[in-house]
Amino acid sequence: MKLDSLQKLFIEELRDIYNAENQLIKALPKMAKGASHEELKQAFEDHLEQTKEHVERLEEIFKGLDEKPTGKTCKAMKGLIEEGAEILKEEGDRSVIDAALIGAAQRVEHYEIAAYGTVRTFARLLGEEDAAELLQETLDEEGETDKLLTELAETVVNVEAPAGI
Repeated sequence: MKLDSLQKLFIEELRDIYNAENQLIKALPKMAKGASHEELKQAFEDHLEQTKEHVERLEEIFKGLDEKPTGKTCKAMKGLIEEGAEILKEEGDRSVIDAALIGAAQRVEHYEIAAYGTVRTFARLLGEEDAAELLQETLDEEGETDKLLTELAETVVNVEAPAGI
């Protein structure tokens, strides 16, 4: 595809995020299963349900734009998920592994925050206010998830992990 307009870039970026969210739907159950702290398991399970809503919002946006959501693989999310999968294969102290899972999850959240912020801005510039509102809603939820992960790290998981030398 030739990127010769902001509209085309907007669609391509939406497709990228759509694929990223669908990859995440497959990865989050594995992360929940691999977490040992109940609060962290629950956070992953809750975010799975929220991610399904994000996909639905994206599908609504595509429908409004008369576009199909498929056709793009998000290589960044693929890499982030692969890094998270490596953590799940590790052996060691469960609290340390949970701390690593939080780090992996926050890298995913930060990627999503950047992606949603970008497409929300594109939507506004293109006069796609309905899309911009839906994207802002998701952006807000991604930020809340990041804050929750930070809170879990600071008050539960990282506190219990042995510091070592």
